[in-house]
Amino acid sequence: LLTKTVFCPFFFPEINDSEGHPSSSQQTLKGTSKWAASLENLLEDPEGVKRFREFLKKEFSEENVLFWLACEEFKKTQGKKQMQEKAKEIYMTFLSSKASSQVNVEGQSRLNETILETPHPLMFQKLQDQIFNLMKYDSYSRFLKSDIFLNHKKSEEQEENSPEAQTAAKRASRIYNT
Repeated sequence: LLTKTVFCPFFFPEINDSEGHPSSSQQTLKGTSKWAASLENLLEDPEGVKRFREFLKKEFSEENVLFWLACEEFKKTQGKKQMQEKAKEIYMTFLSSKASSQVNVEGQSRLNETILETPHPLMFQKLQDQIFNLMKYDSYSRFLKSDIFLNHKKSEEQEENSPEAQTAAKRASRIYNT
């Protein structure tokens, strides 16, 4: 059964069992395996975001993920005053021609400062989508081949294959198979 689940900024298919729960293969993915499955999974995992930021910093494009994260936080902002403040902060940090961490978005998509007076939760969505796609089709694939990702994956595998992990798994299987 194939269904679609809303995940900002796009729709992504999710495979569910007959009761609508994520399939067991999705439930067992963790760490680097989950990150490698999709950029969406990577961005949902604080450790994944940390490693991705580390990679983007080396590529001089950390502002992309920082902008994406700021937009996600902005969507949760309550109250007009707080929205105005956060919108201005995002604008000044990432979108203004004088921005300290300017993101590379299409010129016609740039927001005019006047829009900051009447903010709404999705006001940055079009720009956020552009940055998401830039990361997804550019830096994400390089991240999956980077030393940062591969070393983290290797250390995860070593942990899983350690004698302590195997012993704990054997104990658990004895407990549940009695």
